[in-house]
Amino acid sequence: MPKVLITGANGQLGRALQRQFSGKYALVLCDLSELNITSFTACRDAVRTYRPDIIINAAAYTNVERAEDEPDAAYAVNAIGAHNLALACRESGTKLVHISTDYIFDGEKGAAYGEYDSPNPLSVYGKSKHLGEQLIRDTGGRYFIVRTAWLYGDGHNFVRTMLRLANERTEISVVADQHGTPTYAADLAKFIEQLMHTKYYGIYHVTNAGSCTWYEFACKIFEYAGKKVSVRPIKTEDYPTKARRPRYSVLDNYMLKLRGFDALRPWEEALKDYIANDCQ
Repeated sequence: MPKVLITGANGQLGRALQRQFSGKYALVLCDLSELNITSFTACRDAVRTYRPDIIINAAAYTNVERAEDEPDAAYAVNAIGAHNLALACRESGTKLVHISTDYIFDGEKGAAYGEYDSPNPLSVYGKSKHLGEQLIRDTGGRYFIVRTAWLYGDGHNFVRTMLRLANERTEISVVADQHGTPTYAADLAKFIEQLMHTKYYGIYHVTNAGSCTWYEFACKIFEYAGKKVSVRPIKTEDYPTKARRPRYSVLDNYMLKLRGFDALRPWEEALKDYIANDCQ
């Protein structure tokens, strides 16, 4: 039975991976309290102790707003942590699957970003994730970098926030000029399982099919959940934040097509499934 070590095991993707892998792999589940990835020694010792065949790095500093005030903390996890794991994996020959983000792009292209497009992150979070990617690539070894977007699953996310607000308010304002693709963590976990058994190393964009704005996403959430609430579209300028976000960060899953993988299902279908069966 292959052994898989998952960092960020208590996050949304980490939990989805546990469900997807249950009974098929020997799992080593680590959160930051069990494995401090900002320490190279800790990463090297974990690899030497557990001897995993594959490491999936789902650990990340994901608070986009707080990262603007805590850049050192964001870079420590998202860049140095990623580098430490890559170094430990190279030393042992272990495969590494590293999770990254659409926020490495500035959103100015006006069309979907492929793996071949040059990153230009706007926020500390995006910059720290981009540096993590660069350090992994510079290290070499057997790595997959999987960029995804607008993730939701078992944990705090936009879907659950909208459903909570629907029970508290009669009208909700949602940004309508930022485009992306909602991605169901369960669908991403299924793809990662396929990818990690290959030797097609490199960068992959992996989201559910299609795209929408946050406003359109919210409307579908309420429709599928049977909630009657008024949704008011607003502009990004009407909801000021410290961190700048890309206006159009839709990801073109181009490498999936080139490598012959099946596309993930449409985001609407995935969302309906999540709300009906997995959104507690």
